[in-house]
Amino acid sequence: MAILSSAPLQFVASIPPATRAITAATVVLSFLYYFLRFTGSNTPALSWLVLIPGSSIFYPWTLLTSAFVESTIIELIFSLVVIPPSLRYLERLWGAIETLKFVAVTITVSNIIAVGLCWLEFMVFKNPDFLYEQAYHGQMALQIGVLVAFTQIIPEHQVQLFGVLKARVKTLPMAYVTFSTVMCLIGFQCPFIVIQFGWLVSYIWLRFYKKNSGEVLSGGPAYGDRSETFAFVNWFPPFIHTPITLLANTAHALATKFHLIPTGSIDVEAGYSQLPGGARAEAERRRAMALKALDQRVASGASSPAPARTANGPTPPRPGPSSLNEAPAPIAAPAEAPSKDTNANETR
Repeated sequence: MAILSSAPLQFVASIPPATRAITAATVVLSFLYYFLRFTGSNTPALSWLVLIPGSSIFYPWTLLTSAFVESTIIELIFSLVVIPPSLRYLERLWGAIETLKFVAVTITVSNIIAVGLCWLEFMVFKNPDFLYEQAYHGQMALQIGVLVAFTQIIPEHQVQLFGVLKARVKTLPMAYVTFSTVMCLIGFQCPFIVIQFGWLVSYIWLRFYKKNSGEVLSGGPAYGDRSETFAFVNWFPPFIHTPITLLANTAHALATKFHLIPTGSIDVEAGYSQLPGGARAEAERRRAMALKALDQRVASGASSPAPARTANGPTPPRPGPSSLNEAPAPIAAPAEAPSKDTNANETR
């Protein structure tokens, strides 16, 4: 009995502190919301708990805390199944401080953009429903942020969805963004629009601002991940890479000009003592790049023409020089049959 009673406590103690705090906040605030709704309070009256764009100026903490409120039991179960294990993995790689910063930035900035969009729609359409009839809540922005983080760390890892579908991690964020776009087009802007904002905010944070655990060999902290495998253009299909590259380069140039990107960013020539994501993540990324290079080499080898054949079989390759300064060995001429004159001289 002592072992059974201590097992849950040991499990809770094994959860990293940041993940434990976020999970507890989600459970407590969600059940508080259910209790208040059960007692007769409607959603607009709970503007201190969920994010109402028109009231957010009076309750600014809801820009963060509204993400810990799931309005239905199904949403709560889904968040508890997805978010705590994901944050536990990230926290063991990044540490508690960087994990909390990632969660806070992804949620808060996404909600700020959503509130700004609602005010813009109100000024254009003069409809107060955009301000007071929409309540943003839930962890959709954090869910897409976690997918972006996994795309950075283990892009080629294959997962199985619902026990049937298999997909690589790097394909999941844009699939979720596509789902958000469809829901917004059919009239469900709130809260699905925050998925798109969460994708963009989390990518920018991981690309430029997240402080890595390792340091640049030349000294100083390393920020972000400037590798080509995590470039912005890789989120999109190849046929629109040209305009996306132009847009991304322009935005990067303006951000650099106004010093919006940390000056302690990565010095490519100096290198890393530890790349983002830890040793396991770096090994996964190197393996993915090696597999891609191997596939390209096999494909190019299969498309190259076959060597010419002679009557007795394929022509053997000529050996090349052993070094750049060494000339190739001369090829011995075939022996010729002795002529008649030579035979006559030998007889004499």
